[in-house]
Amino acid sequence: MKEVVCKYGILRGVEEGDSIVYKGIPYAKPPVGALRFCPPQEAEPWEGVRLADAFPNRSYMPVSDGTGFYDREFYSDPRYETPCSEDCLYLNIWQPKMQREHLLPVAFWIHGGGFDHGCGHEMEFDGQAYNQRGVLLVTINYRVGALGFLAHPWLAGENEDGVSGNYGLMDQIFALKWVRENIEAFGGDPENITVFGQSAGSISTQILTASPLTRSWIAKAILQSGLSYHNGVLSHLPRREAEKIGEEYVQFCGITSVEELRQADPRMLLRKQVAFGRLHPEYGLCFSPNADGVLLEDPLETVTENGRIKDIPYMIGSTKDDLWVTDGMRSQGRKGPLYESIEAWSKCLAAQGRKPPYVYYFTRALPGDSAGAFHSSELWYMFGTLPRCWRPMQREDAVLSGEMLDAWTDFMKYGDPGKSWKPYDHVQVFDLPGEKKTASRGG
Repeated sequence: MKEVVCKYGILRGVEEGDSIVYKGIPYAKPPVGALRFCPPQEAEPWEGVRLADAFPNRSYMPVSDGTGFYDREFYSDPRYETPCSEDCLYLNIWQPKMQREHLLPVAFWIHGGGFDHGCGHEMEFDGQAYNQRGVLLVTINYRVGALGFLAHPWLAGENEDGVSGNYGLMDQIFALKWVRENIEAFGGDPENITVFGQSAGSISTQILTASPLTRSWIAKAILQSGLSYHNGVLSHLPRREAEKIGEEYVQFCGITSVEELRQADPRMLLRKQVAFGRLHPEYGLCFSPNADGVLLEDPLETVTENGRIKDIPYMIGSTKDDLWVTDGMRSQGRKGPLYESIEAWSKCLAAQGRKPPYVYYFTRALPGDSAGAFHSSELWYMFGTLPRCWRPMQREDAVLSGEMLDAWTDFMKYGDPGKSWKPYDHVQVFDLPGEKKTASRGG
């Protein structure tokens, strides 16, 4: 059926291939006006039937000139480029057209983008291949940049817990709660939700598995090319340090009160955000998660080593030419800081007697240029969207995509991506058919 009844009203989706897609479902009130820089609030119910046939607004984010590497790779199709707006707290659901007798596993995707751009309906994302394998897909939008992660003493003074920032993470948790409460109406199992993400979405996934606010809502997790664990580049500031950066930014904007901060034109805040980041490269990601003591009680390294992340099945990996991989590292046989932190994190979990993670390594050098297995290159494959890519993909690429989709969805169903893939001690290598498929750790 194209119509479902959820907690807030009736939704009508649209048929696309083997799926019924529900686009632009509001999971919270628009965070505008007095709700800017506030935790997300319960969505309003609607009367009648809400038509869910169009992807929603994206959060405010920097607009590229269209000449960058990722512009061509993931942002070249205007059909997926919806307007930017503060009214951006929406999610999308792909449901199999064929009804099943039992509830299906749910895949909850958190997009990447350095916490300052990206959205849940980029052209490389799609749920049809998941539906064909008996898994529902949910993708979300959340607040990014300063609007999503600005920490400031003014805002902490308003909060009952005395914290600020992390609004984008609060959005993610609120969306996860919405899915827990409503996904059964779509045929999904609220007790079998796999949270997964790539890059900043992977860091977000890691935080959600470490946060007490997500309770027992996450059954499994997949972390792709993003991990904060003794790698120096993705550590999270204590809240006080994040607030100091926030104070500098607000002064840079010429804003003198919290009321003025909420009334400021979001386009001005975005322009200032970009200029502030260029002025202060030493801050790295100026607006990103902070260890506030509530949503994230301590930096992720501490939470991990103290055994406070969820003891659930994990799958984790990176790509051969991922972030911070240099020619010098390659000549030394190193796989880069991300992969090395994955090995250390996996070893830590194994030493604690927890479920050992399944580790993968994506090595397919994508055709069409010399970028290799670059950061984000696996997305075309594990979403089954190769036909949307500009690259001259081969038949073997489709085979590889099928292998990865089977592994991802088997993990979502069973907590095990396949009989031949052993956790921790063996790394699953994903490349074209005939290439090496497994290797021991470090091999």
